[in-house]
Amino acid sequence: MSDTKDGESAPPEKRGFWSRLMGRRAETPADPAASTDASVEAQGAPEAVPEEAAAPPAPVIEGAEAPAETPDHAAPEADATPPAGDEPSVAAEPEEAAESAAEEAEDTPVSPIDVVDAPAVEPAAEKRSFWSRLTSGLSRTAASLTQGITDLVSKRKLDAGTLEELEDILIRADLGVSVSARIVEQVGKGRHDKMIAPEEVKGLIAAEVESILAPVALPLAIDRSHKPFVLLMVGVNGSGKTTTIGKLASQWRSEGLKVMLAAGDTFRAAAIEQLKVWGERTGASVIARAPGADAAGVAFDAITEARAAGVDVLMIDTAGRLQNRTELMAELEKVVRVIRKQDASAPHAVLLVLDATVGQNALSQVEVFGKVAGVTGLVMTKLDGTARGGILVAIAEKHRLPVHLIGVGEGADDLQPFAAKDFARAIAGL
Repeated sequence: MSDTKDGESAPPEKRGFWSRLMGRRAETPADPAASTDASVEAQGAPEAVPEEAAAPPAPVIEGAEAPAETPDHAAPEADATPPAGDEPSVAAEPEEAAESAAEEAEDTPVSPIDVVDAPAVEPAAEKRSFWSRLTSGLSRTAASLTQGITDLVSKRKLDAGTLEELEDILIRADLGVSVSARIVEQVGKGRHDKMIAPEEVKGLIAAEVESILAPVALPLAIDRSHKPFVLLMVGVNGSGKTTTIGKLASQWRSEGLKVMLAAGDTFRAAAIEQLKVWGERTGASVIARAPGADAAGVAFDAITEARAAGVDVLMIDTAGRLQNRTELMAELEKVVRVIRKQDASAPHAVLLVLDATVGQNALSQVEVFGKVAGVTGLVMTKLDGTARGGILVAIAEKHRLPVHLIGVGEGADDLQPFAAKDFARAIAGL
């Protein structure tokens, strides 16, 4: 039996936020109409009620323009043009919609787009110089080095024990035993039993590091007398060979050179596809064969086609291989032999790409790849992800190989010619 008297409409059911969110009103559109009809029938004037007043407002039913989505305008729309002759039971619907919108606005979290000020950040990022990116990238290396120095020399005079501890700090930063000894010797000159400021020690470190790096900081030059100029890229897995090839291709293409890429890493299908993508991006032609093809054969074909096409620079990618895998190093040696059969002076440059995060292991990579492939220059990548950036100083001091490029990020502009002074100051935290 009904709890309401005849002619009286039932009070609207109190709906929770979830019910309103899910559009429960759309599922039961007849309820407001029934309430309206009952109220009007009790008054005995059915013709006075407009037909559209019997149904809920369209925005609530459709959902696309529901007051819940535009709470700032829900109340004005409800009060702007009320239908003539609306009874209290009918007028309750737009009022309820406005109330629902207000409640939902209070419960709805603020969208991140309302609080993020992206335009203020992006221009600053775009204007960052390479020096800024370099110091930021080498911050972990600098922090591991300079914090220990500050803690050591700010509290003690320079005696034998202090200098020995300073040498340990430098060695732990992968600067190498020989370089560390040279720096400590410079720090100790004329300062025995005296206090020294941390900034003075940093200055001495930067000066000594620069003196070691300056002779090997040489740009990568293309000898135009060789056409094509053949560049062979070598290194261990994950060092960044293929990405470095792509960035160099982009640079040389922007200078108007005709560039060809050879997918000599035939072990990984992904490496072949990656090189093709770089070719499309830079406008360089790509020589590739099916995965598993003979890498030396790819190099041979590439030189033949590069000559026929009048290519200025041919860069040959190779599969990553550990320096202690004898059979893989023998294959690399075969690639070099085949290239020399095509051109006795080639490869004209052999770049070894080193991952800075491997630390002391990079020293043995330089030694082994140098013997097998005749490395002519170095590229050091991932300096922004390690505290072992000092290894480049140890390599330069021991092997004296040119350091052409360093990378401090993934962007094309993050691979830059090596500058000894900038690197020395960044690593010393100046």
